[in-house]
Amino acid sequence: MKDLTEHFIAGEVVFDGKLLKVHRDEVRLPDGTHGVREYIRHPGAVAVVPLFEDGTVLLERQFRYPHRREFIEVPAGKLEPDEPHLETAKRELLEETGYSAGEWTRLGVIHTAIAYTNEGIDLFVARKLEKRRAAQLDAGEFIETLIVRFDEALAMVRDGRITDAKSVAALLWVQLLHEPGSPRKRRTA
Repeated sequence: MKDLTEHFIAGEVVFDGKLLKVHRDEVRLPDGTHGVREYIRHPGAVAVVPLFEDGTVLLERQFRYPHRREFIEVPAGKLEPDEPHLETAKRELLEETGYSAGEWTRLGVIHTAIAYTNEGIDLFVARKLEKRRAAQLDAGEFIETLIVRFDEALAMVRDGRITDAKSVAALLWVQLLHEPGSPRKRRTA
C-alpha cells in the first residue's frame, strides 16, 4: 500500500476557546510538497441510547445555536480531562436526565467530521434504567426529555425529525445489532 501520511512541519493555534481550539499546521504531503491544514481539536465526547425494558427510548430536545433551531438527540456530553468514556456516559446520562443504568454496552466510536476536527464520540447503550433524581443541568443548558417507542425514534430518523449525526448513528447501530438475523456481538463495558 502507498504511504498517504502527511507529516507535521510547523503549526500554530489560531483560536483558543473554552471548548474548541483551531489549529493551522504546515505539513509535508506524500509527494514531498507542502500543504496547510486547518482543523479543530475537541476533547472527545460520548452519546448514550437509553433503552427501557418496554422498548421505549429516552431522547432529548434542545436548541442548538449554530443551526438556530431545536434538535432531538440522544443524551451526550464531552469528556472531562482524564475521565474514562464509560464514566462520562454515566455522568452525562444522570446529569441530563436523572436516570442511571444497570447495564452498559459500548457500540463503538464515530468521528463526526474527519476533514476538519479530531472529535470522536463513543456510543453506548444503557439498559436497566432507574430514575434517581431530577436532571441537574449545567448553567446555560436547557433540555427537555421525551420517551418514545424505539420504532418511532427510527421513524424520526427516516423522516428527518432526527438529523443529529451522533443520534442517527447510535439509533441505527442499535437497530442493526437487534434486527433478526443481524450479528449480536455485544461488548459490555
